[in-house]
Amino acid sequence: MTLRFRNLEVTPDDPVDRWGVEGILAAIDRGGADDWRKIIVAIEAAPHGPVAADLEEALELAESRGAAALLRGALERERLTPEERVAGRLRRLAFETDLSQGDLAARIGTSRTRLNSYLTGAVMPSAALLERVAEVARTRRNELV
Repeated sequence: MTLRFRNLEVTPDDPVDRWGVEGILAAIDRGGADDWRKIIVAIEAAPHGPVAADLEEALELAESRGAAALLRGALERERLTPEERVAGRLRRLAFETDLSQGDLAARIGTSRTRLNSYLTGAVMPSAALLERVAEVARTRRNELV
């Protein structure tokens, strides 16, 4: 199904920054993955820019819960700070190990409390520590398979 805008002077082929709230809302409710991808690319370029602001407004009006959730998640991810991204990646890797914090800390050469401070984002881990956790996660996946 091809997205069409009604009562707008722009088309889905125009840049997303020209769609406005109504165009973005149409894409959310009547568009598909290709249309949503265009919006995501625009917010990746400027997570606090005009398209992101239009998207926030359109999300409040959207009827398609699934598409709205997908785009809301993309907007939230793009607005994360680098520190929040690192902490999130570390939490995902730690979860993948299926180890307690104490056991994971022992395997990567730190204390449980220090690991917890990394997982909460209170302290930024080194790249080497992230790589050690990733290696434990890879090893554990192979052990569990």
